[in-house]
Amino acid sequence: MQIDLSDKTVLITGATGNLGRVMARTLASCGANIVLHYNRNEAKAKELAGEIAGMGGRALIVQADITDQTHIQSMKEKIEQELGHVDIVVANAVIQYQWTSVLEQSPDDYKSQFESCVMQSVYLAKAFIPGMITRKNGRFIGINTECAMQNFPTQSAYTAGKRGMDGVYRVLAKEVGEYQITVNQVAPGWTISDADRAINSEDQPGYSQHVPLKRRGTDQEIANAVAFLASDLASYITGAYIPVNGGNVMPAI
Repeated sequence: MQIDLSDKTVLITGATGNLGRVMARTLASCGANIVLHYNRNEAKAKELAGEIAGMGGRALIVQADITDQTHIQSMKEKIEQELGHVDIVVANAVIQYQWTSVLEQSPDDYKSQFESCVMQSVYLAKAFIPGMITRKNGRFIGINTECAMQNFPTQSAYTAGKRGMDGVYRVLAKEVGEYQITVNQVAPGWTISDADRAINSEDQPGYSQHVPLKRRGTDQEIANAVAFLASDLASYITGAYIPVNGGNVMPAI
């Protein structure tokens, strides 16, 4: 049994980020054509596209502001001209900001999280799910966070955006399930990425001691979960919020 995404086209938003890069390489290794979305980091997008080409894969670079519906529509048109329709959407992009208390957090930060978590997902759905409905097949995957279940101090803007996103995905799963489109979320914990490896900050005992597996997860482990949900192996899973965090948070039934 293996994950085979041959002849599938995957759009990854925020593909130049720490998690996005590993997702792109992983899904390309499964045989998919990869659409690498970026907002500002064109150089990293080109570098990543070169890596995928070196693996024997095909990658298309697209630039867009994922909080602007017209940008997403233009992105869709470019993809269709170059690669055809999108089979799998991975909504990974999010706006970064400095975390602080509710009383000190800027209202603009709440707006940015709503726009990049909720509205990005809505705009992507409006752009790409109608085609999936026509084909009666598709995968729509969002990258959420364990923070949505933790609700710790200083997490409020991020948590608010991701919990709003969660509501959209659960409703969307029910609305489009009859067309054999699955809608799921992967919720990473505090994940080790290249940013940690560059400064040797992988080991965080204060965090890991509370994780049942007693370690932080890796970017590759997140990408593996995304690849599974993108594949036919997950054809009967929809509406799921799947923590990939060593058991640090556990959804209850």
